[in-house]
Amino acid sequence: MDQTMSLYEKIGGEPAVAKVVDYFYELILADDTVNAYFKNTDMDKQRKHQTKFISFALGGPNQYSGLSMAKAHKGMNLQPVHFNAVATHLTNALAHFNVPKADIDQVITHVASLKDDILYK
Repeated sequence: MDQTMSLYEKIGGEPAVAKVVDYFYELILADDTVNAYFKNTDMDKQRKHQTKFISFALGGPNQYSGLSMAKAHKGMNLQPVHFNAVATHLTNALAHFNVPKADIDQVITHVASLKDDILYK
C-alpha cells in the first residue's frame, strides 16, 4: 500500500464517504440517544455537509465551508453520552464498509480531538 495515499483515497474517495455517511445517519436516526437533535434537520443537506466534512477529515479535498464545530453545536448542550453515541455510529458505519480497524482508529482519534468544540455548548 502506498504510504502517501490518504485515508480518503484508500477508502474510495467521496462516493465511498457518501455511502458511509448515509449508513451513519441510518444508525443515528434509529438511536433515541441522539435522533431528537435531527428531528428538524434537512437530512439531504446534512448528509452533503457531513460528506464534505468527513472527506476533509480523512485527508480529502477541503470543500468544507460550514460553521466551526463550536458554532455548529451552539445551544445544543451535548453531553459525553451523545458524543460517544455518534463516535460509535461512525465507527460502525466505517466498519460496515470494511474500513480497516487501524484506519477507523485514526478517524476516531481525529473526531475525539474536536470534543472540546462540541460538548457543553
